[in-house]
Amino acid sequence: MGHALGSAARVLEQALARDPNHEALVTRGVRLTYGQLDELANRAVHTLFNLGVRPGDRVCASLPNDFDVVVAFHGVMRLGAIWVGINRVLADPEKHHILSDCKPTIYLTDTPLQDDQGSLVGIRIIDVDTRRTAIESASSSRWSGPDPDPLAPAGIAYTSGTTGRPKGAVHSQHNLMLPGSVLVQSRDYKPDLRKGDCFAFTILNMAVLTTLLVSQAGGTSIVMDRTDPEGIADWIKREKITTWNGAPAMLHSLVTSDSVTADDFLTLDEVWVGGADCPDAIRRAFYTKFGLPVLATYGLSEAPTVIAIDDRPSSRSHKPVAPVGSSGKPLPHLRIRIVGADGSTLQQGEAGQICISAADDRYRTMLGYLNSPEATNDVIVDHELRTGDVGLIDENGYLHIRDRLSLVIIRGGANIYPAEIERVVAEFPGINASAAVGLPDERLGERVALLIELSDGAQLNDQELATHLAENLARYKIPEQIKVIDAFPRNAMGKIQRRGLVDYFTDATR
Repeated sequence: MGHALGSAARVLEQALARDPNHEALVTRGVRLTYGQLDELANRAVHTLFNLGVRPGDRVCASLPNDFDVVVAFHGVMRLGAIWVGINRVLADPEKHHILSDCKPTIYLTDTPLQDDQGSLVGIRIIDVDTRRTAIESASSSRWSGPDPDPLAPAGIAYTSGTTGRPKGAVHSQHNLMLPGSVLVQSRDYKPDLRKGDCFAFTILNMAVLTTLLVSQAGGTSIVMDRTDPEGIADWIKREKITTWNGAPAMLHSLVTSDSVTADDFLTLDEVWVGGADCPDAIRRAFYTKFGLPVLATYGLSEAPTVIAIDDRPSSRSHKPVAPVGSSGKPLPHLRIRIVGADGSTLQQGEAGQICISAADDRYRTMLGYLNSPEATNDVIVDHELRTGDVGLIDENGYLHIRDRLSLVIIRGGANIYPAEIERVVAEFPGINASAAVGLPDERLGERVALLIELSDGAQLNDQELATHLAENLARYKIPEQIKVIDAFPRNAMGKIQRRGLVDYFTDATR
C-alpha cells in the first residue's frame, strides 16, 4: 500500500509552526497552549525513558480525564512505546487480565490494585504524584531518539469478544492518525474547532478522536470530566465547544433535564452519537429542544474508531436529513462490502456482514489481536476486516446496522458481551448455565438482564450472587434483572438457543 501518514510522535508540529500560543488542551486541571503541551510531552518522554521504558515496550495507564493521561499518551508516542489504556471503571479482575495479557513495563494509575493473581509481577507501578514530580525535574529538550516507525505497534485497544475475555486490538501510529486526518479533511475543520469529549481518554478510540484529531486541525481539545447533564452543559457553555461526542444515555439526560436549555448549546455545530444505539425518538427530541441535528456514527476499536458518520451540517439550523435508523455514510478512505453467509458480495439494500477494506492507499487494518493469532485470522482475511456486525447500505449510501453477530449488548454507548458476564456467573456455585441479554431501554439503549438455569437441587442466594458480580464486573456490566428459569431451550448440539430469550422478561406467562 501507499506511504504512511506522519507519525503521532510529530502530530503537534504543524500546529506549533502555525501558532505555538494557540490553545491546544483544556482539562479540569489545566489550560495548555501548543507550546506548553509540546514541552510537557518532551518532559514525559524523558520521564518514561528514565523509568526504564524503551521503544516497543508497553505502558499501561488507568487515569482520570485530566492532563496527566493526555501528556503521558503523547510521551509514549514520541518514545515509540505502546500505549494501553485501562478504563478506571473496570473491576480488578478485568484489570488484572489486561495487565497479564500485555505485560507492560510500567503501570500509571491513581487507584491501588491488589496483586492477588500475580499479574503485577515485574511491572513498575507509578502513581500520579510520583509521575508529576518526575516530569517537573525531567528535561524539556526535544527527544533525540530515533523517530518511531509509523507502521509499528503503537496502541492496544482491549475489546471484548465471544470468548468472554477482552482481546487487545493492536494499532500503529499510522492507524491512530488516519481517522483524524480524514475527518479534518472531509469536514473542513479549522483552528476554531473546539472539540469536547467526555468519554474516558483511556479508551484508545478517544485518544484518536481528541488531541490526535484536533491538533491536525490546529484546534482545541477539551477533555471533559463530567457526564451528568448539568456538567456536560456547563463544559459546553463555558468552553464554547463546537463539536461534542456523546452517548445515547447522555442525550436522553440532556433532553429530559429542566436545568439544561438551548441557550447552553449556542456554540455547538455538531453532536455525534453511535447511530445503531440511539433511538430515533431521542434524536428527534434533541433536535426539537436544542435545534441541533444528532449526527449518527458507526465505529469499532478494531477499525480504529469512526467508520461512518453523517455529513456535517451546512448550518446550525440544518434539519436532520439522514434516514431513520442509519449510522452515517462510510468515510472516503474506506470500502464497505456487505457479505452474505456464503462469502458473496451482496447487492445494495441487502443485509449481511459488514466488511471493511481500503478504498485508497491510506487505510490499513489493525495489526491483529495481541497473543491471539487464530482470532486475528478469523477477522482479517485478505486485508479485509470482518466486523461481525450485520448491516446494509441503502440507495443513498447510508450504512444501517441491523444486528450483531457477536451478540453485543450496547448500554449507554458501552459494548457489553454476554460471554463476559456468563463467564463470571459460571464461577458461582449451583449454576448450570446462564445467558445475558439486552432489554430495550429508551434512555440507555439497552439494559443488561440475566437468565439462570440452576443445577439440580441448587438454591440461588441472591445477595451472594450480587456480591460475586460486583467483585468481578464493572458496574455497567452487572445485570439489572435476573430471572431463574427451569431450563434453556437448546439445539441438537446442546447449545442454548438465544432467539427469544428476551421474551422471558416481557412475557408474563413465562
